[in-house]
Amino acid sequence: MATRTRAHVFVSGTVQGVYYRANTRDTAAEMGVDGWVKNLDDGRVEAIFEGPKDAVEGMVEWCYTGSPAADVDDVTVEYEDPRGEDGFEIRY
Repeated sequence: MATRTRAHVFVSGTVQGVYYRANTRDTAAEMGVDGWVKNLDDGRVEAIFEGPKDAVEGMVEWCYTGSPAADVDDVTVEYEDPRGEDGFEIRY
């Protein structure tokens, strides 16, 4: 089994109101990644990705493009110890 890892990600740019969260949820499900995604009051999107290292890294890479309508300016990521996320949800 692949080593699990956790990435805490902040995405800035035009990433709210462009289905970024829904596309993140759908892509995470396709890649077998657990966690959550939510909009922040400052216009960024915050996400937690947890799962096999290669899948989590794939999600981080995906964030640089995101949903088709998004215009991503920056992605910051901090790797953390896994905390046992199960499933993927949009948080409000």
